Amino acid sequence: MQENLDINIAIINNGYLGMVRQWQEFFYDKRYAATPITGPNFAKLADAFGIAGDDGDQSAPTCEGARRGRATAGRAALIDFQVEQEDSVYPMVPAGADLHKMIRRPSPIVETAAD
Repeated sequence: MQENLDINIAIINNGYLGMVRQWQEFFYDKRYAATPITGPNFAKLADAFGIAGDDGDQSAPTCEGARRGRATAGRAALIDFQVEQEDSVYPMVPAGADLHKMIRRPSPIVETAAD
């Protein structure tokens, strides 16, 4: 804001220290420790600094939130997108592993109607 930059800031917020939670899920049998985040309200924090803040309404599609951010042409904007807590980021490479051992997004299970 101080430099009058026309930028959009997007926070993909699952209410956890996302990468740490994901490692605890995958490699530590879901023994979660010190990962939930109860605050701050990033949109209000942005407003306090003069940046247009938006809570990224969960009922609106992601592209709608991006349109709102772009509508602030000429000034900085922040959108705090709320996502499911269990969402994981792929691909990921386990510590010390080679790239060919990366973990990829699991294929969705497709159920077929039984006759």
